[in-house]
Amino acid sequence: MVISTKYSLTTEHGNPNASGNHRKNMVQSVEASLGRLATDHIDLLYLHAWDGQTPVEEILRAMDDLVRAGKVLYCGISDAPAWQVSRMQAVADLRGWSPLVAYQMPYSLLERTVERDLIPMCRTMGLGIMPWSALAGGVLSGKYSASDIDQRRVKVSDSSRKGMVVENGYLTERGLAVADVVKVVAAELGATPSQVAVAWTMRNPEVTAPILGVRTLAQLEDNLGALSVRMTDDQLKRLDQASAVELGFPHDFLRSSKMRMMLGLDVIDPRDRR
Repeated sequence: MVISTKYSLTTEHGNPNASGNHRKNMVQSVEASLGRLATDHIDLLYLHAWDGQTPVEEILRAMDDLVRAGKVLYCGISDAPAWQVSRMQAVADLRGWSPLVAYQMPYSLLERTVERDLIPMCRTMGLGIMPWSALAGGVLSGKYSASDIDQRRVKVSDSSRKGMVVENGYLTERGLAVADVVKVVAAELGATPSQVAVAWTMRNPEVTAPILGVRTLAQLEDNLGALSVRMTDDQLKRLDQASAVELGFPHDFLRSSKMRMMLGLDVIDPRDRR
């Protein structure tokens, strides 16, 4: 068993010492977790979300102190800009501090924008990827329909599952269209839509393991069935095409045939040069 936990989110509204990425909140969060978990160490401690205020040196040094004290074995990060994480890895390497070894990010057939910078950054900087919301809040499980879009005017303060799905932008016509393709592929394989959606994330070699957000034993057993799902190239192509996102600049620019020709990366007939 590997025990992991996070720190950053507030545990006492109005108390600046009980939230954020700073050392005090990190240390007191770890001490509280050790007590609640009745253990003498945490295998993997994550910074939960980037607060945009705490210096990276303070975060990294505090993490390294906890590792040296034996209270934490490894450190990771979640929900932070790629450029900040790569900067942190460079600082940790130069200072001889414990590096970040894992990144939690939303990654699913409905959230592929992380393929622009976060996933390539993790591959280059040596961070294992632990995707959360592989089912996009349940949309990819097939539990929602077009009627739910008509009723999606949910208050932002609504903490229900549907409220979160709406706020995250998953419950849309596009989202349901992708979910329909997932259901078709699942039917072809004799699997459930949830198993296909989870299995899709695991086909990416950068992914270590998806995080399963289950409430019941039945849901856990169903999700674990993703380990047995084997999709054909045609099925993967259909899923990829239905869920594709534009990478944007500079990625699409650098991948264009003209730019690759100008960089000498593609060999073409000189007569075709313009």
